[in-house]
Amino acid sequence: MASVDQAIHQPAGTVRSADPRPASDPRHEAMVASLRTRYAAAVERQDAAAKQALFQEGVYLGILPQEFIDPA
Repeated sequence: MASVDQAIHQPAGTVRSADPRPASDPRHEAMVASLRTRYAAAVERQDAAAKQALFQEGVYLGILPQEFIDPA
């Protein structure tokens, strides 16, 4: 059963489920590695627009920013 907090922050009719990807999905790992590399380059260049675009790409792909901004 969802907590009250989850119910408040989710749109009506949505169901939160566990991540369907296997723990070691090579495709997911490759996407995270790509985002991590490009994020590090954007940080080095101090390119805020590139970092924002990478956050948006991560959301589109279902990858949380913490997966690619934290060092591996």
